Amino acid sequence: MKRKTILKKIRDKVKQWDTVVIGGGATGLGCAVDAASRGYKTLLLEQLDFAKGTSSRSTKLVHGGVRYLQQGDVSLVFEALKERGLMFKNAPHLVSNQSFIIPTYDFWGGPFYTVGLKVYDLMAGKLGLGPSKHLSREETIEAIPTVEEKGLTGGVIYHDGQFDDSRMAISLAQTAVDYGATVLNYCKVTSLIKEGELVCGVEAVDAESGETLTIKTKSVINATGVFADTVIQMDEPGKKDLITPSQGIHVVLSKEFLPNEHAVMVPHTNDGRVMFAVPWHNHVVVGTTDTLIDKPSLEPIALDKEVDFVLETAGRYLVKQPTRKDVLSVFAGLRPLAKPENDDKPTKEISRGHKILISVSGLITIIGGKWTTYRRMAEDTIEKAVMLAGLPERECVTRHMPIHGFRMDTVESDPMNVYGLDKEEIIALTEENEELGELISEKLQIIKAQVVWAVRKEWARTVEDFLARRTRALFLDARESIRMAPEVARIMAAELGYDEEWQSNQVKGFENIAKNYFFK
Repeated sequence: MKRKTILKKIRDKVKQWDTVVIGGGATGLGCAVDAASRGYKTLLLEQLDFAKGTSSRSTKLVHGGVRYLQQGDVSLVFEALKERGLMFKNAPHLVSNQSFIIPTYDFWGGPFYTVGLKVYDLMAGKLGLGPSKHLSREETIEAIPTVEEKGLTGGVIYHDGQFDDSRMAISLAQTAVDYGATVLNYCKVTSLIKEGELVCGVEAVDAESGETLTIKTKSVINATGVFADTVIQMDEPGKKDLITPSQGIHVVLSKEFLPNEHAVMVPHTNDGRVMFAVPWHNHVVVGTTDTLIDKPSLEPIALDKEVDFVLETAGRYLVKQPTRKDVLSVFAGLRPLAKPENDDKPTKEISRGHKILISVSGLITIIGGKWTTYRRMAEDTIEKAVMLAGLPERECVTRHMPIHGFRMDTVESDPMNVYGLDKEEIIALTEENEELGELISEKLQIIKAQVVWAVRKEWARTVEDFLARRTRALFLDARESIRMAPEVARIMAAELGYDEEWQSNQVKGFENIAKNYFFK
């Protein structure tokens, strides 16, 4: 659906939505899918682009949370393992089985983790991805040839899920639309509308035209992640903040640092966190950190101390010590952690469980949580909206509902695997126009048809949308993404009807963002 058509639908003064979801990240998109698939009139508004924030900046894992088990948060692990299995079944084109190895450097470590991960396997039940087992020193070295051998006693192998986060977000947006929802990016909610004391709508501004839209609805869901307090302030000015933003950063290296299919999990870093080195799109993602941040930002930037920490820690487990010169991209994301009662509690100890809050006015706010549990978070939230708005009760159907593009017979090494069934339609574009089959980037295997598809079918409005989230060029190789930007701008301008000035502004704007993703 074209943007003009979407805006016309939203502009309808007579229409009253069953629910308006504010926020186009994992949680908001999950809510839109759940509500629309139950048959409710659903509108989702995102101030920038889908998954622009936290939801495109994760460790790329769909996991139960080995660390949460260690912390004793058994209920969260049970929930996450169940949801991990459902994501694997519902989106096989986006979620894959990833083996992880924990190298052990003391004699008690091997048995300790072997027993713990057997419990992890048992908790997953029928939705498990594979059994864990102890590895000898020789088997560990064979599995990870680059592992640090000094002091190595063995290892433990276990299985979790790996995925492409922003591609999952786009697929969820498409799924919501498939079930009748209306979704729109670059449309910012600026205020809540009330009748008496109760919320009955929102005002939003279309970022492209500047038009103010007045929207009536039976319920409003605040699913804005780290920005949840901003919407809460619209409802209750002066209310104490409910979110503690915590920054995590990742560096992306070439595959030579982890040349085979196994990921590495470091169970204890100097700051007590877990660190991962994960194969992803023929590269390696290494992270993460846990740094308390005062205020959320739309473009968080990795701190020097965080980068140094990740590189130094990675060097202890890989034979080749990575340096800043080896970093192809570095990105930062903010975790929307629910503020604990004890403000002195370290962020790494704050539960990743979610909370649903309902204000006196009826505003529903969902905070906390993580990508893996997005579906369950959405189910819980929509249940509250149904009750609050007096909507007809209908069962949640998302547990076993295929995500848009669902396809079983995908090849993980295929860079277009993430499109699922849509890949065939993208290839069809190249058959209609041979030029669209040409590579924009040989290094990242991205073709021109992907740009056209992103504009026509995936709501891409800017060069950044395409290079950061419709493809992962910015996150995989920032310098390469800058090189690609002018050609992407040219193709997008032709699709959107924009001139050379727009192209120039887009390239400059993207370069300004991308400069924070690599070291000069």
